[in-house]
Amino acid sequence: MSTNIHLFHPLDSRTQEIRLDALPPLSLYIHIPWCMRKCPYCDFNSHEARDTLPEQEYVAALTRDLELALPQIWGRKVYTVFIGGGTPSLFSMHAMEQILATVRMLLPLDHGAEITLEANPGTVETDKFSGFRNAGINRLSLGIQSFNDIHLRSLGRIHDASGAKRAIELARQHFDNINLDLMYGLPQQTQEEAMQDIRTALEFSPQHLSCYNLTLEPNTLFHRYPPPLPGEDLCGLMQREIEQTLALNGYVHYETSAFSQPGKQARHNLNYWKFGDYLGIGAGAHSKLSFPDRVMRQMRYKQPQAYMQQVSQSSPVQTEHAVKREDLPFEFMMNALRLNQGFADTLFAERTGLSLLLIRNELEQAEHRGLITRDLQRIAPTELGRNFLNDLLQIFLRDS
Repeated sequence: MSTNIHLFHPLDSRTQEIRLDALPPLSLYIHIPWCMRKCPYCDFNSHEARDTLPEQEYVAALTRDLELALPQIWGRKVYTVFIGGGTPSLFSMHAMEQILATVRMLLPLDHGAEITLEANPGTVETDKFSGFRNAGINRLSLGIQSFNDIHLRSLGRIHDASGAKRAIELARQHFDNINLDLMYGLPQQTQEEAMQDIRTALEFSPQHLSCYNLTLEPNTLFHRYPPPLPGEDLCGLMQREIEQTLALNGYVHYETSAFSQPGKQARHNLNYWKFGDYLGIGAGAHSKLSFPDRVMRQMRYKQPQAYMQQVSQSSPVQTEHAVKREDLPFEFMMNALRLNQGFADTLFAERTGLSLLLIRNELEQAEHRGLITRDLQRIAPTELGRNFLNDLLQIFLRDS
């Protein structure tokens, strides 16, 4: 799509300063970068665990990283914790206990904090699940992807369908808040096969489902050697039938790829979509931290060994910059417009420190094109806007 939108006028860029009257909610993300095998579609910062994991060395680095970050978040309560990867469930129960004990010792963790752990069905057993629960993890996210053995092999997964089902059954014995990650649009997948994955998942009544359309990301094996994927029209049919089936089974479609039973939305992810703050520690972790007059972004060193070395030198942050005020509206919308119910119009000023009037023309254009609805209280994407989200976001992208 081509536009000639001028988002900011010269007067605006000189006079509109960032001013946050209150800081947004704060989350903590902890990255554990190792996995058993690098999946051909994965573009996350993950590394195959070819030798013995440096578990204790890495836990010590996480502790020091968090200590070094404390001055930037001093006194702020943490409402959610997410331990992601990689495959965090490769780490031992003892390591997870150490990590969460450190978090509780150094941070004012909210009494009802949501604490999520990502787990691979091929790396879990009953004792580990029990230990993770005892350590304080109260939400589990299982990377199922499919219940079809042929598709699991094409995705390079280390588990099979029976292993996936067994992992879910074990998880249900210890957790009452479980997310299942599923993918559709897989190599040579039919619509019936995609729906069979959804029906199988529903047999376990998970509190949350994340359903992603497989995309070919740069710097992945699938991008270099593309497999035969279903066409765009077929993927669209899969998406619509998935949405309809989950709605009929009582799931709320609250974000582009997220569905939950009522009241079971992922609070950590919701904080992202509402442009909340998050401190990321661990190799390659990203942070977004607000201050009264600016919004900062950071990234830690990506390679695990380089990260641990830099932590030992008290400098784990590789890049850091303040978000330019002319970029804040796009960054806010890139997150908030993923929410199907949109956002309260007051949230824009609360999270960016800028007046909503600054993007009045862009909002009018988006509404005129039928991509959003708005009143005096909320701004939300329409069904058309959700289906053409990139086109909608482009309206708010600064015209350079």
